Amino acid sequence: METPPQPGDSPLLIHYPGCSKCRSLGATLAERGADFRERLYREAPLTAAELEDLLERLDGPAADLVRFKDAAAGLDLTPESAPEALIEALVAHPELLQRPILVVGERAAFGRPNELALDLLPHSSNWTPLTP
Repeated sequence: METPPQPGDSPLLIHYPGCSKCRSLGATLAERGADFRERLYREAPLTAAELEDLLERLDGPAADLVRFKDAAAGLDLTPESAPEALIEALVAHPELLQRPILVVGERAAFGRPNELALDLLPHSSNWTPLTP
């Protein structure tokens, strides 16, 4: 995410190891032999520019990036909040980022369920599907 994706870049998994959905997607990627990079977003929070870039790759509203059930801790955020306010909140409180997210080239998807993210991988040269 720090630099624009290059042809042949391995997929990037943005996740938090304490999350069962993140662990599940990471394990599935490893099981299938996918060569991927990891970004532990709580240890290395995304910048506003990276979040905006990610939002373009996800092709959805800024509200999709936010875990609103976790935002109740004094933040006045709703899905109708201005995109700028949501990005600002995510920079200040990275734990509110929806997860896991898989970035493959110019596209990204949430791994809820895993299949949504895995659907991006057949377009990657770093993907080995499971054999039946």
